[in-house]
Amino acid sequence: MISIIQAAGWPIWPLILCSILALAFIIERFIKLKASRVVTPGLLDEAIAMSRDSIPGPDTVNQLAAHSALGEVLASGWRAINGNPRCKPEDVRAAMEAAGRKVAHELERFLPALATVASAAPLLGLLGTVIGMIEIFGAQAPTGSLSGGNPAQLAHGISVALYNTAFGLIVAIPALIFWRYFRARVDGYVLELELAAEQFARHLEPLCPGSEQAKGAKR
Repeated sequence: MISIIQAAGWPIWPLILCSILALAFIIERFIKLKASRVVTPGLLDEAIAMSRDSIPGPDTVNQLAAHSALGEVLASGWRAINGNPRCKPEDVRAAMEAAGRKVAHELERFLPALATVASAAPLLGLLGTVIGMIEIFGAQAPTGSLSGGNPAQLAHGISVALYNTAFGLIVAIPALIFWRYFRARVDGYVLELELAAEQFARHLEPLCPGSEQAKGAKR
């Protein structure tokens, strides 16, 4: 490996940095995008059961918010009702939408950086190729004949050109594949969160002090 790096020259170092960053992003997203951290199965039904007749206290709300991304969205609906004695269903939906945007932003964390690595790696490989070609032409004799040039410099230029091109593709292809995979996974999670939030918002409507159902019950 060291001999390959030496043969590829200095242009390979930015590619090595890109490969390290891409690997770190991929591992981090695999951990953070586990289903148990985002949309825990059965959590929505449990939250609905706990708020069947009334809204739980702050301790239960905080516990739900810390459970997962879905819990954070659902807990925002509870907080909106607990924090506003005149809360309306529109206020609950607005609070849950704001929490959903925050959660979606967290789910997309590092994905733009991974996409940048996937786009930049081939260009860095191309840069190494151009530098290698410059060394190849620099190894030629003044007459343009390769036979009169520097064979060592010529061989090094070829190594720089080929190794950097190959390494750029080796970094870019997996980064692009994982970016598309994580992108699709996040889109699926966001859809599940939206559907769960809509169902939970409809469930909380009768519990809102400012809702028509609550006003009718007081009468």
